Amino acid sequence: MNHLGNPHTFHIPVMGIGYSIDTAVRVAPYGISSVISLVDDILMEKMREFYSHKLNIPFQPISRKIKDFRAKRITSYLNLVDTMVKEKFEEIRQAAIEKKDEFDRYIEMLPDFSTLKTEFNELIAAKASIQEIRKWAHNRLRPGSIDVNIMTKLDKENYLQGETLPAEFNDAHAALRGFAESNLESSIVLSAGMNPRLYAYMENFDDFYPDQTGYLKKKIVLKVSDYRSAIIQGKYLAKKGIWVSEYRVESGLNCGGHAFATDGALLGPILEAFKNSREELTREVYEIWSQALVLRNRPVPAEIPEMRITAQGGVGTADEQEFLMDYYGLDSVGWGSPFLLVPEAVTMDHETRQQLIESTEEDVYLSGISPLGVPFYSLRGNSKDVEKEARIVKGAPGSPCPKQYASLDTEFTDKAICTASREYQQLKIDQLDHLGLSESEYKAKYDAIVEKSCICVGLGTSSLLANDLNHRAEGAGVSVCPGPNLVYFTKEVSLPEMVGHIYGKNNVIERTDRPHMFVKELSIYVDYLKNRLTPRLNPANPKEKKTLESFQQGIREGIQYYKELFSGKLTQLQGKVDEILKELDKKEAELG
Repeated sequence: MNHLGNPHTFHIPVMGIGYSIDTAVRVAPYGISSVISLVDDILMEKMREFYSHKLNIPFQPISRKIKDFRAKRITSYLNLVDTMVKEKFEEIRQAAIEKKDEFDRYIEMLPDFSTLKTEFNELIAAKASIQEIRKWAHNRLRPGSIDVNIMTKLDKENYLQGETLPAEFNDAHAALRGFAESNLESSIVLSAGMNPRLYAYMENFDDFYPDQTGYLKKKIVLKVSDYRSAIIQGKYLAKKGIWVSEYRVESGLNCGGHAFATDGALLGPILEAFKNSREELTREVYEIWSQALVLRNRPVPAEIPEMRITAQGGVGTADEQEFLMDYYGLDSVGWGSPFLLVPEAVTMDHETRQQLIESTEEDVYLSGISPLGVPFYSLRGNSKDVEKEARIVKGAPGSPCPKQYASLDTEFTDKAICTASREYQQLKIDQLDHLGLSESEYKAKYDAIVEKSCICVGLGTSSLLANDLNHRAEGAGVSVCPGPNLVYFTKEVSLPEMVGHIYGKNNVIERTDRPHMFVKELSIYVDYLKNRLTPRLNPANPKEKKTLESFQQGIREGIQYYKELFSGKLTQLQGKVDEILKELDKKEAELG
């Protein structure tokens, strides 16, 4: 179901705050789509300065003292990225013959089943002239999309001279405005659930509405964990005249960064629901959307706009990629963590990349370090954690808070502060000291307080170190948030090698013990139930008992679904069916 304008059937999701900050500059000219995080305007400003100097473009800093500096910084950085990608892509397209290496690289990385590649090979076989090839390249080749991401919960209030600014100056609102006012023709990926106030704010920007031809300059992508969430949010936005162009389904636990566990629902059954209800979703949302456009005196497109369904989280082989595309009818599959080992795609300091290469299953773990209070995948021994532990040993836990993007807690203060900050942790420990707890109770609560880490700085520092940029305010500590799938990738690889791996032209995984992505996710969910939910919830409490039973039931239904799926003729192409079925039996037995 690949569409013109999307030369590839995979995309690179957002990775941390800084890891995909300039991925688009590196991969979009070759037709590969990726996502930039809009959390850190300070990092974006430093990267804009870096690229401006590199390209001899005049750089005018945007001071924190000016009104709306955050949105202006984001707009300026995105416009620069857009310009760089267009120029590089145009070079490739124009160069068709003279700069043959770059042009060949674009064509070579396309999947063998691509109509673009077939057309090009036919031109070559027919001994087409340079002019004909150039004309074809101009009409048919496309750059990858420069998409952006907002975590909707990162929407703290901001202040000017001690006064609270209006809601449109909140962090997520300003980031949305920064994207909306940019030159980009791409999508904004909204993650971490609904923010009604932010969703309402979208109505202020014409680019989110269709023009007379039905064209949407700015598109909405919702990152969702299940079908119910998709239809609720899709209809909610449709009532405002906002069309959701893509539902991006992510595994609840087999992913990088923050992990939003479902109630035991596994990725396979969730994708099955989208497959079975896709037409219904499109039709119901379109009816609401078209009525909302009429009420707003806006043009209603004659045809239903494209609604893409994509998925990501733990995919690691060409077989898995192909199966997801073919069986579930997906439009694209996200490959995140493996690209952390591709220097051509992701900016990262050498030490952190080496740690990732050497990591094992025990090193990539679901932690409590995020100030958002959501489980967060982290790499054991990362330099930000080493920094954090040193402060704890000194008796001064907590981090300085130079960026304050996660300042969302008002337990002790009127103005929100971050739970990873020195200020919050000292106040929380003082409170703890007066509770008269036993030694073991005190230690458990103390450890939970000091575990929080300053990830909004740590997740951006790597790109500063890699580009030798000023990191005095940030320090040298690096946080990194790979998904569990990363540990099966054990070496640095080039961009063409990784793309070749995705399409089955070559194999970059040297380990032979990697489980199927569905089996891996199932294992993680069973572990989560046994080691996180069960110890925390009290079966004597009816509500908590119901939560446990519902989670367990979700897993059981998932196992049954996979047994039927992998016993069917459709999946014999997977090769390891017997092995997968044995693993499913094993996990079922573990549930008791």
